[in-house]
Amino acid sequence: MSQPVRVLIAGVSTRAQAASALRAGHPVAAVESFSDLDHPCAPNLISLEHDLGVRFSAARAAEAAHRFDAPVACYSAGFENDGAAVAELTRGRRLWGNPPAVLAQVRNPFLLRRALIAAGLPSPDARGSMPLAPGKGEWLLKPRRSGGGQRIRSWDRGESVPRWGYLQEKIRGQPGSLLFVADGRHAVPIALTRQLIGDHRFGAAGYRYVGNLVGSAMAPLFSREAELLASAVRVAEVVTRAFGLIGVNGVDFMARSGVAYPIEVNPRWTGAMEVAERAYELPLFEWHREGCAGRLPTFSLSDARRRGQVWGKAIIFARREITTGDTACLLGSDWVADLPRPGERIKAGHPICTVFATGRDEWTTVRGLLAAQQRYLARTRSLRERAA
Repeated sequence: MSQPVRVLIAGVSTRAQAASALRAGHPVAAVESFSDLDHPCAPNLISLEHDLGVRFSAARAAEAAHRFDAPVACYSAGFENDGAAVAELTRGRRLWGNPPAVLAQVRNPFLLRRALIAAGLPSPDARGSMPLAPGKGEWLLKPRRSGGGQRIRSWDRGESVPRWGYLQEKIRGQPGSLLFVADGRHAVPIALTRQLIGDHRFGAAGYRYVGNLVGSAMAPLFSREAELLASAVRVAEVVTRAFGLIGVNGVDFMARSGVAYPIEVNPRWTGAMEVAERAYELPLFEWHREGCAGRLPTFSLSDARRRGQVWGKAIIFARREITTGDTACLLGSDWVADLPRPGERIKAGHPICTVFATGRDEWTTVRGLLAAQQRYLARTRSLRERAA
């Protein structure tokens, strides 16, 4: 293992990445939106909302990060669309992650599509204006600075395309992602995941990211999964070389007939990483550090996938405004994380916490996640929910 070094991690939510860094032996400070009871960095944690009274933005998080003395900086969700914030976050620090110039390219849907097409890979059409033949096919209106599936919706034919958004061809299929670690030239796949998107059973809607399932060769989550995995790995290899990706990354796709149709690249630690860590017992933060230094792990995903279970994670969203109850009673539980503080007011549509489950197949794992949701609500229902 490399020599430990103090790391500053910033993003919308940093709990999982910080925990992985701490397991690798690195002291950690963090800046994020929330102030969860179980965050491992307290008191070296700044919550923009709770401590500073401002809404999260990458620029605000980068500015607040200078309150901590740390020679290395990492980022998670919320920074991939703001190269200037990444530059500010790393002012006077080394960056373990993709630099602003890489982010500007790989997060550009038109440059991403061009790279995929040049490599002979399928890619949904993407347009910055109304299609020439608007009556053909289905399109999604997506924000250029996307995150967590928010503000994505079906495009109405004839509607103008706002400057903040673009159109992407809608691909029918199953949503998934491939996690991988890269060194700028090569990619090592970490996990194939099935994404939970807009699942109303957890209080979500639309295209909101809810969670992930990680399966195995004996408990597949997709039809023609072996072909799909090969297709997704090919995408990871192409985007790594085309854009020089380093560290841990994820590529979201729609799976159809054994083919991965790439939707976007997340050039950072993603919400699915902790599921892969739980499933395969992987030291992902250390692999992230090594990938950024040009060194890749010796890891066989095919060997790891021989484990015959399905691991899952789901975010619970508030269906109406609530005031949380006694969440402290759940500290130390391995089936729930991101615990809000007792008495915290959570608005409708905002995340409450994260639950985990394991099962022999997709159905039993999702059932376990739903049971964990009910268990959480039952254990913390000491304060009355407030109607929005």
